[in-house]
Amino acid sequence: MFYYFDFTVWFKLLRLVGQEPNARRRRGLYKLLLLHVPLRATVTAVCFFLDGILFPGLWRTRIKTPVFIIGHARSGTTLAHRLMDADERFSTFKYYELLLPSLLQKKLVRLAAWIDAHLLGRALERRLQAWEKRKFGPMQHIHKMGLTIPEEDDLLYFNSCASGFWLTKLPYMSELDFFHIDQRPAASRRRMMKFYRECVRRQLYLNGSDRIHLSKNPTYCGRVESLIEAFPDARFVILYRNPHETIPSLLKLLNVGWKLQGNLSEDRIRESNQVMTGLSYESYLHPLAVLERHPETPRAVIDYRRLTTDPKGTIEDVYRDLGLDITPAFASFLEAEAARTRKHETEHRYSLAEFGLDDAEIRARLAPLFEKFNWDEDVPPNPQSAPAQDKKELAHA
Repeated sequence: MFYYFDFTVWFKLLRLVGQEPNARRRRGLYKLLLLHVPLRATVTAVCFFLDGILFPGLWRTRIKTPVFIIGHARSGTTLAHRLMDADERFSTFKYYELLLPSLLQKKLVRLAAWIDAHLLGRALERRLQAWEKRKFGPMQHIHKMGLTIPEEDDLLYFNSCASGFWLTKLPYMSELDFFHIDQRPAASRRRMMKFYRECVRRQLYLNGSDRIHLSKNPTYCGRVESLIEAFPDARFVILYRNPHETIPSLLKLLNVGWKLQGNLSEDRIRESNQVMTGLSYESYLHPLAVLERHPETPRAVIDYRRLTTDPKGTIEDVYRDLGLDITPAFASFLEAEAARTRKHETEHRYSLAEFGLDDAEIRARLAPLFEKFNWDEDVPPNPQSAPAQDKKELAHA
């Protein structure tokens, strides 16, 4: 029950911060890496170790048949996660629980919330709500976020310096690789995944040991083999959406974020775009390639177009493929979703040429998927984009 910290990446982040031309930004990143991250990691490491002593029932908690929702970013993983999370048999991580993975930390937060509600007139809650509006307000129409809203499990690794979220702060895509976990040495991979198992086990202890862990992570497309090693009875839900929509949309969001940081060279941004495009192809192809080697692993494939037009039928098929039954309460929820469903249309489309993307290359690299999902029948994306929207979409990158 030891905390996981990636010292190799931490030293590399420090070296990369030294290359930042903006002095103010450089000082802020040094403060984060040399003060905040070590302090948070140390406190969490102590609490993580104490969990097994203070909560002996944790040793008897078992992880059974977890479900992992994966797919290229912007392909509907958040929507699928929200729909399935409405089923009370599932357990997920809330945003604050990802940053505080120790069971002791979570118990202390719940104690503080009880004291605030019963003795302080919810004064602390109001201050946190005000902070949430400042932090998450501009992006709520794109991707609803909040301290008590489920979020991507990869955030568990942020204070361990092993999370892909660091690329939004230091876009050195050619030097920082948080995707190819399956290709890491076995010892390194297993150490990382062991920590993840321990975090999931703590969450199940908190939410109910009879529940099923439900995870949503686009970056986990590169660690399907590692997930199967760590969770032999894992089940997968894979989202697919036309790459003409997902790839340029993701690149646009990343580029706006990087440029807002200031003083980033065009060469560095261009190089990062090329690396991200390569990872996009792998996000589409790697999961199914791994699952073909594991025919015993249950999986369900979702077409984004059907998910947004027929969520009830889509989720019913997912449950059938995963061997899950639909409870009466969840069936009522799906009926309500079906009653208010309308087709989701993307308001802003981006051209492939804007990022040097070649339509022929995309089709060639992903030819089997174009045939499987009939993406050629889709209306070609509109090359016009709306710059005013870019800043609002930044945080969803």
